[in-house]
Amino acid sequence: MSTFPKNTWYVAATSDEIQDKPLGRRICGERIAFYRAQHGIAAVEDFCPHRGAPLSLGFVCEGKLVCGYHGLEMGCDGKTIAMPGQRVRGFPEIRSYPVEERHGFIWVWPGDKALADAALIPKLPWHDNPEWAYGGGMFHIQADYRLMIDNLMDLTHETYVHASSIGQAEIDETPCKTETRGEGADVEVVTSRFMNDIPAPPFWKMALRSNGLADDVPVDRWQVCRFTPPSHVLIEVGVAHAGHGGYDAPDEHKVYSMVVDFITPETEESMWYFWGMARRFNPGDAEVTDRIREGQHKIFSEDLQMLELQQRNLSAHPDRKLLKLNIDAGGVQSRKVIDKWIAQEQQAAAVAAAAAQPAAAVA
Repeated sequence: MSTFPKNTWYVAATSDEIQDKPLGRRICGERIAFYRAQHGIAAVEDFCPHRGAPLSLGFVCEGKLVCGYHGLEMGCDGKTIAMPGQRVRGFPEIRSYPVEERHGFIWVWPGDKALADAALIPKLPWHDNPEWAYGGGMFHIQADYRLMIDNLMDLTHETYVHASSIGQAEIDETPCKTETRGEGADVEVVTSRFMNDIPAPPFWKMALRSNGLADDVPVDRWQVCRFTPPSHVLIEVGVAHAGHGGYDAPDEHKVYSMVVDFITPETEESMWYFWGMARRFNPGDAEVTDRIREGQHKIFSEDLQMLELQQRNLSAHPDRKLLKLNIDAGGVQSRKVIDKWIAQEQQAAAVAAAAAQPAAAVA
């Protein structure tokens, strides 16, 4: 059984990763070549129908993808356009994929293209919004993508993994609340924790200073983790000077951000992790954006090491049962949503396959 749904949108790359040259990337087990065609971004199977060479090792000429082995030209619909010295009529088609460029990301639908609906791509209110600033990056991680979802939906690990930046004992000491809301495409799992009248950890002290606020006074801190399928986690985070309303405090008394996590399976045990932070304070200061990006890079590098070693242990002991504690509720509920999506997808595929079978001959 697959561990990831395919009839959905995943982030395949950032827009600036795909410029003049094609990009080869494996998404949900599918090897895909992305490139800029004449009328926008295109995605086709990373397989030349001539000799099986990766098309991503070729080049783009006048919006056409050219194989770097023998010069075959591929159209964005998966049909061969031309090849030097050859008539290409009758060449087998390769697969093409629905792909969209939105909000600074390249989104791909690795499943049934007939089901792809661009309206289902998440809306990101901070993109191209002058009231917000965004900075981020990407990691290639050798671990099951669900381990990252577990990690992000249970922030108690910050006390230990990120002790020098965002961790503090009050995270452990404050219970969190987890609930699943909505149904179908609108389902989300929300884990929230609100900490009042506590000292700010180093990262948030820096954020307070960058917004012209005192960093040596008690603060109210919040973490609201929102998982939406297939594998997106957006986390509302911030601190406000204590006594001004916490999460609902006026902007002049707080620093508020959204941690952006788009987690894309590569294989059953590897992922592409697109991370960043959108902040709604002091958006015009590029130096603050760079400092936050550097801080996040360090924090997520600590997660990367932990997850890869965790995956190594789990792969070596696949039959061991793991504990499920109260703090794991966010990850547990998120996995239930994923499992339900996969089951529905497989059931629909089975029904479609049965309908496609010719009627049995009547004896």
